[in-house]
Amino acid sequence: MTASGLGQERRERLKALREASLHRPVLARHLSDGFTGRWSRRQWVHASLFATIGMLVAAIVPGFDRSATPTAPTARHSMALSLPPLPLARLRGQSGDSWQIVRIERGQTLGEVFEDLDIPARTLQHVLAQPGAKQALTRLKPGTELGFDLPVNGGLRTFRFDRSDSERVELSFVGDEIREKVIVRPVETKTVVISGKVGKSLFRSARKLGLSGSNINTLTDEIFKYDIDFNEDVGANDRFSVVVEQTWREGELIKTGPVLAATFTTGNKIHSGFRYERNGKAEYFTGDGRPLKKSFIRMPIPYARMSSGFGSRRHPVMGRVRMHKGIDYAAGTGTPIMAAGDARVKSVGWQGGYGRAVVLDHGRGYTTLYAHMSRFGKIKPGQRIGQGTVIGYVGSTGMSTGPHLHYEFRINGVHRNPLSVTMPPPEPLSGAALTAFRAQTGPALARIREVENIIYADASTPSDESVARAAPRAASKPKS
Repeated sequence: MTASGLGQERRERLKALREASLHRPVLARHLSDGFTGRWSRRQWVHASLFATIGMLVAAIVPGFDRSATPTAPTARHSMALSLPPLPLARLRGQSGDSWQIVRIERGQTLGEVFEDLDIPARTLQHVLAQPGAKQALTRLKPGTELGFDLPVNGGLRTFRFDRSDSERVELSFVGDEIREKVIVRPVETKTVVISGKVGKSLFRSARKLGLSGSNINTLTDEIFKYDIDFNEDVGANDRFSVVVEQTWREGELIKTGPVLAATFTTGNKIHSGFRYERNGKAEYFTGDGRPLKKSFIRMPIPYARMSSGFGSRRHPVMGRVRMHKGIDYAAGTGTPIMAAGDARVKSVGWQGGYGRAVVLDHGRGYTTLYAHMSRFGKIKPGQRIGQGTVIGYVGSTGMSTGPHLHYEFRINGVHRNPLSVTMPPPEPLSGAALTAFRAQTGPALARIREVENIIYADASTPSDESVARAAPRAASKPKS
């Protein structure tokens, strides 16, 4: 055989061996290739890898088997428990087993309450026909509590309401007959002093201490309105003391009366006010009997813009210079106009270029005029009205180019500038009225001084000295 033939045969044999080795198992191939009885590092690595994979499979697969295996159902047992017995009163259908208490909400009427409880209107008419019931139930205040005895198997059996602070009425329905039972509930009235600091909010602090919203409005809008700017002048450390009467019933505060006396300290200055009825009307006075309310308010419209002042000007309609004898306040149509002071209504009606106008007579030669109204308030000539009464509404009637109020202030018929004229001081108490006032306010002031001395004993401002300066002169010795 030639050399070329031998080379070709050798190549084919090597190729066949290579093909056979490629089809052998990997581990076996590595073990057989040149194996001398000891494993190489590469063989140990492969063996460790396969062993690790085998252990992982052995650890994981049984877990899958357990999760797939359904668990055996847990045995459950039921136990029969007897319900508690019904009250004897419920079994016998006696009163007291089915009372429902309804608290009246704002705007809610008695008819709506009866309708919500499916009580016939005929029953409501029978209730209102009882003596004193209509007066107590037709104008229900928010928070009023009403009691209804409504058994499951019948209609209204008993209706309960408070006819007054001390009387509770129960109306029992027996057939077509109504039996009334009056339960007397003792009440106690105490005169208390509520004192505290303004803090972040006067309203919040005073409410937290027990003053009603009406009491707080009295402080800000009546007693101290003219002397304190509650938006600018009051700080967190300023303090107040208020004397009021509180009515208690069975440990519950049911009513707080009007402010009898109050002091308000701003900085080092103390202001005081005391309630006293003069000619049947309650007013607030200083310690020496001078009214806190001023005779006149300078602006009959709150927060209005002055569009034209007092003096000579070119008339916007007539086009010539003439005297403007009042003050113009620009405001939207329908804005309420208030009486500048206590007065008797002199005239109500149309007055030429003034349009719809009202003239008030305040006595002692003082009169005011309000013009260009869109409509009048509920007033009539000859009627006596108080300061702040709404007498009409802003308009543009008469010689006017837009909605505004034309306001004039006259003294003995002479026009004066209401922004610069010296207003007359209010009439102080005198004679027997002043004596009665001092006797009445002395004890209230003593109570305030006592409380402030206790609460503010370590205050930097000498409260006892300050309050003493506000005391009515020649006051009688207060009773405790």
